[in-house]
Amino acid sequence: MQKLKMRTGSVSQKRIGEIKKIFPTCVTESYDETTNQKRMLIDYDNLKQELSDNIVDGPKERYRLDWPGKREAVAQSNAPLFKTLQPCVEESVNFASTRNLFIEGDNFEALKIIEDAYLGAVKMIYIDPPYNTGRNLIYKNDYSETMSDFLKRSGQVDEQGGKLVTNPETNGRFHSDWLSMMYQRLRVAKNILSKDGVLVCSIDENEFGTLSVIMKEIFSGSAWEHAYVSVIHNPRGQQGANFSYINEYLIFVYPSGTKAIGDRKINHDEVSWSQFRNWGGESQRTDAKNCFYPILVQDNKIIGFGDVCPDDYHPEQTEWKENVAYVYPIDNSGTERKWRYSRQSVEAISNMLRVKRSGHNYQIEIGKTFGVYRSVWTDKRYDSNEYGSKLVNSLVEGSGFTFPKSLWAVYDPVEAVTRNDKDAVILDFFAGSATTAHAVMQLNADDGGNRRFIMIQAPEQIDSNSLPYQHGFTTIAEISKERIRQAGNLILSGECHTNWLKDVGFRVFKVNTSNMKDVYYYPDELDQSCLLNMVDSVKEGRSAQDLLFQVLVDWGLDITLPIRCETLDNNTVFFVEDNALVACFEHNVTENLVKELAKHKPLRAVFRENGFASDELKINVEQIFRQLSPATEFKAI
Repeated sequence: MQKLKMRTGSVSQKRIGEIKKIFPTCVTESYDETTNQKRMLIDYDNLKQELSDNIVDGPKERYRLDWPGKREAVAQSNAPLFKTLQPCVEESVNFASTRNLFIEGDNFEALKIIEDAYLGAVKMIYIDPPYNTGRNLIYKNDYSETMSDFLKRSGQVDEQGGKLVTNPETNGRFHSDWLSMMYQRLRVAKNILSKDGVLVCSIDENEFGTLSVIMKEIFSGSAWEHAYVSVIHNPRGQQGANFSYINEYLIFVYPSGTKAIGDRKINHDEVSWSQFRNWGGESQRTDAKNCFYPILVQDNKIIGFGDVCPDDYHPEQTEWKENVAYVYPIDNSGTERKWRYSRQSVEAISNMLRVKRSGHNYQIEIGKTFGVYRSVWTDKRYDSNEYGSKLVNSLVEGSGFTFPKSLWAVYDPVEAVTRNDKDAVILDFFAGSATTAHAVMQLNADDGGNRRFIMIQAPEQIDSNSLPYQHGFTTIAEISKERIRQAGNLILSGECHTNWLKDVGFRVFKVNTSNMKDVYYYPDELDQSCLLNMVDSVKEGRSAQDLLFQVLVDWGLDITLPIRCETLDNNTVFFVEDNALVACFEHNVTENLVKELAKHKPLRAVFRENGFASDELKINVEQIFRQLSPATEFKAI
């Protein structure tokens, strides 16, 4: 019976698999005694021989950015992780129906956990990482050590045993630590982006240069383009020794050769107007008969559009019927021409048209209301004080945020990237005050979209002497969640697009240790003295719902899919998106239940390995599915 691995995948094994397709003789297999599984290994000497004319080895000079800790950062980003996401229904909003996510935990661990479930599914990643000022940067510095090794390290540890490291300016590896932190997270984040996905990173002058270089290394080659935007976010300026800083930067990374960034809305005074009537070559009525129809004008406003005219009907340029002007695409010489848009499509752009009086006639003009985004953004709404701090503190009393992003400084990049993809998934793994979630909900309310957000925020402790602590907040993540709740309420109280589904909820998950005991991963290490404790490989205190979500993550399924819970044959059964997956983690699964579930013909099915009523049923369960639902993929935990 095939078992789920119940851990994150090994990126290095995936990449070796890709190498094997090209150089099959350079890959060999070995048996891993700790996991009881085969693993692929690179025959490095053979691979070097295959590529002998194209190898840079040893101390030879090459173009790249190096720093102490880079190799370790790469190794950690490739290593598997034995952790999971634990649902927290009581802190969620509309847990059963929402498609939004809030993940509380170290963002590197969270990214590793959701990597398979959201592989190539995220249209936009927006991040506002902690600026490298030497303060307020807290992150875990190791993800692969065993607990015993970890405790040998000196310094502070958190409740889970993970060492926390601050990045003080006195640290000799000041830039290196920050770069390692960003490098490993961006490597994982790249895998989550869709083929047409866009990464947007907000950064100040301290690490703009080095971050640009590592982003060009990760998103390298001709497949990616990089653009840099200066945003005036602090018009009052932050005083420096020689300059007063009023701006920060947005780094856009997007696929080459694509229109990844939508057009911006042009201010009214920037709009350029031109004739809606065609001119020049192929502008005659006969060139497109469905473009010859009247535009109805009353009181200098367009009130409608008439039908396409019959071929034998030849009107004047402007004709009047009951105080309504019928305007046709006829030029001053009387030549019948055509409108730029057909009758079938003109109403979609009617808001781009205007009426201009010309003697006794009317002219119809079309305005260019959209244009390419510029590399300097100066809108007063980007002010981080007026539209950031004041907004957050009005939503969450005592939040204490001093420099959160302006709502509109995030709203505009999200709109630019997802204007034509209203079902996009937007990820922010440095959620902070959750401005990105607020911006996504506001944009949906404005244009009727159904975009979804994934917020990731570490439960960074709040100083017990601070204002937020006095208002009952103990972590930054608590403020983030409350901001989303209050922002959702605010948006719902205002004017909303009729097509919007009004999803202002979010499912809360917390990064936690695996639901499985060590024996699940290392069965060969089990000795006789602990056999009684290992009858069940699931940790005590973990619920069936906990197991379900680890299974979803392990199987690479979206953890916001709708879930239905039913009682069948006295057992609790989960149906994920009807038949995407059925799961039963009870200890008395009968043959009748197995047959009943097989009749639903699910795409996937999962049980506890020791949950069957008899050993005979455990042996026969695959045969039952093969007979009643041959397409079902069956696994156990």
